[in-house]
Amino acid sequence: MSGTTQPNTATLTEAERVSVRRFCGYPALGNLADGNNGVLWFFVEYRTLEHRMTHMAPAGLGELRAILAECVRLERELLTSSENLDTDQAAVWKRNPREWSDRTRALRDWRRTLCDFIGIPPGPGLNGGAGRIVI
Repeated sequence: MSGTTQPNTATLTEAERVSVRRFCGYPALGNLADGNNGVLWFFVEYRTLEHRMTHMAPAGLGELRAILAECVRLERELLTSSENLDTDQAAVWKRNPREWSDRTRALRDWRRTLCDFIGIPPGPGLNGGAGRIVI
């Protein structure tokens, strides 16, 4: 992706931050206004993610936004691909029976690319589990 993005001096919007958390596989934050941010205190990786999103250099923000846009595009295409799941063959056209798994794999790979770029491990939502907190 390098070389394809322009530096961006703005900070991430709250919507972008929510998308980054979700695509990286981390759960939503609680209400920060009342001091109950829930999961943030239990995962070192989550605190690292929040710190890096807040303090990323302008050029890094541009790259992050490019990767995030690719994740959004792939997710949208995955969701719309389900429109063809009921068609096995039409005239000479025959659907790719692996389309859903191929698209899912591509999205998962880009989500991991996002985690790698930020420098955090994939969260429990990306590793196939909800994660458990043991106290």
